[in-house]
Amino acid sequence: MTGDDDRSWAERVADAAAAPPDERRGELRRVAGATRALIDRLVAIDAPPDVLSRTADHVEAAVRALADYPQGRLYEGFAEAANAGDHRAFFDHSPIIGAANPLAPPLVLEAGEGAVHGTVRFGAAYEGPPGHVHGGYLAAVFDEVLGMAQSLSGNPGMTGRLVVKYRNPTPLHTDLRFEGRLERVEGRKLFTVGTCHAGDVLTAEAEGLFISVDFARMYQLMAERDAERRSAQD
Repeated sequence: MTGDDDRSWAERVADAAAAPPDERRGELRRVAGATRALIDRLVAIDAPPDVLSRTADHVEAAVRALADYPQGRLYEGFAEAANAGDHRAFFDHSPIIGAANPLAPPLVLEAGEGAVHGTVRFGAAYEGPPGHVHGGYLAAVFDEVLGMAQSLSGNPGMTGRLVVKYRNPTPLHTDLRFEGRLERVEGRKLFTVGTCHAGDVLTAEAEGLFISVDFARMYQLMAERDAERRSAQD
């Protein structure tokens, strides 16, 4: 990362999680939580047509209520996250840990003693095998956990390879424990390992290779994308 803040990515995630949100962000998280609950209830719901019709009316009304407001950037707060500003916005939008993103479970992360620990409970919307978590979501969580673990190197990068080994079915509606560790560093290559447990049962493990990058390139991509959006709107 760049800027005057030399804290690791893991420390910034912890700081963002602990900081109380302002009024707007608090309400955004509330909306996301309610939407998340709606998605969970909607999956395979056994409700009569009239109830579904009224629910659709409410959802469509909510969409109309938001239609006239501009959408911010999905990477809102990214630059601040790298430069010691208010980085809560960036983390809030994450599809894995974002409290303001209804697609996120969300995963809760913390770092300590050279490892990253995550806890998450997947609801019905994440079902793959009957009663169990879809393997793709487990892979996404591993990417997040190991991504935070590799940041402990002080020179974080982007995912180059992620290998997940599924050992046992991972249950829904159960508190899951993830752990990730930075195993070694070879030049720009950062090697990580991780596990997922449901109680005492190992359900999956992973190996991740990350490649250190210059995050200035990320800012360049953001600038190019925003320029294209402005050009399309003119």
